[in-house]
This record gives sequence, structure tokens and C-alpha cells, in this order.
Amino acid sequence: MSSESGGPAPRSHDREILRLAFPAFLTLVAEPLYLLADAAIVGNLGTAELAGLGLAGVVLQTAVGLCVFLAYGTTATVARRLGAGELGRAMAGGIDGIWLAVGLGVLLTTVGVPLAGPLIGVFGADAEVTGFGVDYLVVALFGVTPLLVMLAATGVLRGLQDTTTPLVVAVLGNVLNVVLNVVLVYGAGPVPALGIAGSALGSVVAQLLSAVVLLAVVVRGARRHGASLRPRPTGVRAAARASVPLVVRTLTLRASLLVTTYAVAVGGTVGAAGGRSQQVDLATHQLAMTWWNFLALALDAVAIAAQAITGRYLGAGDVAGTRAVTRRMVTWGIWSGVVTGVMLAAAAPVLGPLFTADPEVRSLLVPVLLVAALAQPVAGVVFVLDGVLIGAGDGSYLARSGLLVLLLHAPVTLALAATVGGLVTVWVAFVVVFMGGRLVVLLHRARGTAWMVTGA
Repeated sequence: MSSESGGPAPRSHDREILRLAFPAFLTLVAEPLYLLADAAIVGNLGTAELAGLGLAGVVLQTAVGLCVFLAYGTTATVARRLGAGELGRAMAGGIDGIWLAVGLGVLLTTVGVPLAGPLIGVFGADAEVTGFGVDYLVVALFGVTPLLVMLAATGVLRGLQDTTTPLVVAVLGNVLNVVLNVVLVYGAGPVPALGIAGSALGSVVAQLLSAVVLLAVVVRGARRHGASLRPRPTGVRAAARASVPLVVRTLTLRASLLVTTYAVAVGGTVGAAGGRSQQVDLATHQLAMTWWNFLALALDAVAIAAQAITGRYLGAGDVAGTRAVTRRMVTWGIWSGVVTGVMLAAAAPVLGPLFTADPEVRSLLVPVLLVAALAQPVAGVVFVLDGVLIGAGDGSYLARSGLLVLLLHAPVTLALAATVGGLVTVWVAFVVVFMGGRLVVLLHRARGTAWMVTGA
């Protein structure tokens, strides 16, 4: 980063970052609770039902995960126009993003419902599990449109520097989801027991009502500032075009994670020759990745603050302030990573027994978690700079650099897995090549000025 300075003092930056990041962190933690609540309630129906829910959950998370650009894109657009003092245009851009979410949601539901059977069948589960997975997925797909609207509306509010309203809606939505799931799955009074389909229906209703509340807040703001609520074809098309680089970025990240999992399977085969089964490596990897993803929520909260703050500063034309607040957010990323890394390293010996009785998995999990702990400060910087460039609207660079890192990470990791083998080797490659590669390309971009385009 350059030595250029300007803008408010670091303490002022800290207050602003904390004001946005803390509610964002709680919202991020609340979001996975939808599926966790479903799993806890459906799990009591039987193993086959729980397995079916797991398969349907993978399909839903993939579809919705690829549409996360709806939140990121609207955050950047609204924040930039807010910084430029053009609140009417800011709200109009947000409305365009919401209409794009509606269109994508309707498309995914229309295509997904008739393909629910083949999508679940791809996993090769037995007929009973597949049947329950299809039962859940067919109903749950009707909640995709509300989910995507929630993403876009949340992005609008983040762009307006409001991360508290999405938190309140997420908490209330989760409480409603649990109540509806219990009633609809097991039945109560005149309400019949619907089984696994009732769980999906409860989630759809909770998602729909949550979307309505967020939409009401956005609509009120749009009317206040004179923005039209009607779909503008040019605006929706512009939002769709702007989303393409972010979709590519997301695809490269998911592909890199899939390559890592495949490398674990390959490395497990090599390790099996040395006396350890492939199942042990895969089970340990699943636990380690679960904790990695959980800690990423804390680091992602600072990245969300970075998206909103960067867009606003650049919209206001404050280059010096943008540089200063970026440096401060990088500092936050480093120290957040240090904290999560120390916590993970300290907890590594005791986490295994909480999840498995297998002594091999427990033993192997410790060194893998220590590798993950060492990478936390790097992850903190990577997530923050990713958020900064998203907020700046620099999606094209993120897409290109993501492809570059993937092309480097995949062959190196697979080669090490096939020759050296072992889960720890794969995780070292994941940290050094994938996370290290992302760090290099993001720092290179952040040090320059090409991304610092000002104005609305």
C-alpha cells in the first residue's frame, strides 16, 4: 500500500468499521442456522430423511451461493452513489438489483422443480434417500426467489451503511423458521404432520416473510428519494452485465475448493498404502473445512464493511480517504486473523472429540487445524482486500486473478497429492498456493491506483 494519507483519523475509521462489521458478523452467523434448524428437526424423523435433506441442501446452497453477487453488486452500486450524494440514483440501482433477483429466482424455480429428481439422482443415493431429497427440494425451490430478493435487499441496505436491519430480520426469520418447522413437520392441532416436506415449507414461509420485511424497508427508502419501483430494462440489464465478473470470481473460488477436496481423496489413496484409510482423510478434511468456513464468517464481516465503506468513499471522490481506510481495514483483517488463528490453535486438541470417536480422525485433525490456524492472518487480509475491490466495482480483476490462482493451485495441489500424499500436504498446498496466491494478486492490485475509480 502507498504511504499516501488522508481522510478521517484511524479511530474514526475503527468506529465505522466496527459499526458495520459487528452486525454483519452476527447476520452471517445467523444465515446458516436455517439449514442447521432443518437438520436438527428433520434428523429426528430418521436417518434417510436427514440424508435426503443433506443432498437437497447441497443443491440449494450451490444455486443460491452462485447468486451472492446480488448482495455484493448492489452494495457496491448503492454505496458509490450514496457517496456521490445521489440518493435517488442509489435507490434506483438497488431496485434494479432486486428486480434482477426476482427474474433469476423465478428462472431457477421454473427450471429446478422439474429437474429436482435428476439433480438429486446425480448423487447416486438409494431410492429412499433420493425420494426424501426430492420431496424437500421441490418445495424448497419455491423459496429461492425470496432468498435472492433477501440477498439483493441486504446489499442495498449495506450500501446505505445499514447492517443492523438485515441482522434483526435474520434473527426473527430464524426464530419463525424453527417454530414453523416444528409445527409443520410433526403437526399440531388441526395442522397435519407433513414430514420432511413440512420442513421445506416452513423455511419457504420464513424466507418469504423475511424478504417482504427487507423489501418494505427498501421500498420506503426508494419512495422517500423519488426512485421508481418499476423494473427498468436498461438498469436490470446493466446489473446483470456487472454481475458476470463476480459470478466468474465465485466459480473460481468454488472450483478451487472442489479441487482441494478431490486432492484429499487422491492423497488419501496414497496415504492408504501407508496404512491410513481414505475415509479418515476425507472425514478429517470435512471437519477442518467446517471450522475454516466458520472462522471465515468473522473475517468476512470486515470484508462486508470494506465493500460498503470503499464504495462510499470512491463515490465521494475521496481517493486519499479510500487509501487510508483501506490500510485501516487491512490492519483489522490482520488482527482478526491473529485472534481467530490463536483461538483455533488453542482449541485444536479438543475439537476432534466433540465431533468423532474415531481416534485416527482426532489425531490427524490437530496438525491440519494448526496449518489452518497459521493461515488465518493471511485469510484476514485476503478477505478484506477482496471486499475492498468488490466495493470499488473491480470485479473484472477479481475474475481474472481468480482464474490465474485456480490455474496455479489445481496442478500443484493435485501433483503433491498424487506424489507425496496425505491430508496435511494438501492443506499446506491450500494455504500456500491458493491463499498465498490470492494474497499476492490482491496486494498487487491494492498497491496500484487502477481500481480507484471515483464518482457515481
